[in-house]
Amino acid sequence: MAIIGYHASHEQFSPSELLSYVKAAEDAGFQAAMCSDHFYPWSERQGQSGYAWSWLGAALQATTLTFGVVNAPGQRYHPAIIAQAAATLAEMYPNRFWVAVGSGEALSERITGERWPPKAKRNERLEECAEVMRALWAGEEVTHYGLIVVEQARLYTRPATPPMLIGAAITAETAGWLGGWADGLITVNQRREKLERVIKSFRDGGGQGKPVYLQVHLSYDQDRESALQGAHEQWRSNAFTSDVLANLHLPRLFDEASQALRPEDITEHVRVSADLGQQRAWLEEDVAMGFDRIYLHNANRQQMRFIEDFGARVLPELGA
Repeated sequence: MAIIGYHASHEQFSPSELLSYVKAAEDAGFQAAMCSDHFYPWSERQGQSGYAWSWLGAALQATTLTFGVVNAPGQRYHPAIIAQAAATLAEMYPNRFWVAVGSGEALSERITGERWPPKAKRNERLEECAEVMRALWAGEEVTHYGLIVVEQARLYTRPATPPMLIGAAITAETAGWLGGWADGLITVNQRREKLERVIKSFRDGGGQGKPVYLQVHLSYDQDRESALQGAHEQWRSNAFTSDVLANLHLPRLFDEASQALRPEDITEHVRVSADLGQQRAWLEEDVAMGFDRIYLHNANRQQMRFIEDFGARVLPELGA
């Protein structure tokens, strides 16, 4: 049976508010949690962007949940620094922390002033970063000259078991490439046939037997109209292809690009329903597809209603 987790959205809520939500999620029966790592929110309407790595230490201490974070080493972050940060959390909280790595978005990474590379070059850089991080976790002294540069780096504080390095992908092409070197895959909900292609590509590319995680964007509220309006208000800036999401570089540009999207348009990307039976049925389909972990992101602002209602009437039916 899949582990069902709570997604903590740093783009939408202050760090202190998010801490209260993950504590409530654990009390309600959620078994795990994950969070985003952004410099900017996707929209001015979301209005937050706390530093995920500071928050993770507090969240791990305040709960007994496992936590993951989606990160993009290579531009905003040097991979040696991410390796050190992850090693510290994994040493303090053994077997409770994983890192997902992706090629990133200009929204967060372009702030360094460096040129934003095309996707192929970002992928190449990402794989270099993964190799550096793993070598550091193994206790090696690392010198590397490539798309990233490392000179005589070595970590002295290391966990007994290194954190899992999960690959983040939306497309089947990226998932297939990750299959050969990532410890697992994390992807997002999309049309069933596309999701099946992503999973198959990952497994065919070398990911057979590795865990597969799913982040589900949903909107649940007291009625469908509230759920729909909440999703449209908070998450319509994310209703684009992966190429668009990766290359716009300011929240206001996402807001401008999404002005014409109607509330009903968001249902292509967010599972909108006030019917807990429907929400549970969608998740049962995800479980049947073989996902090891499913992280739920309620894209509107009504987090406590979502946590309490799903904890009482959805998670028990899923065996969580």
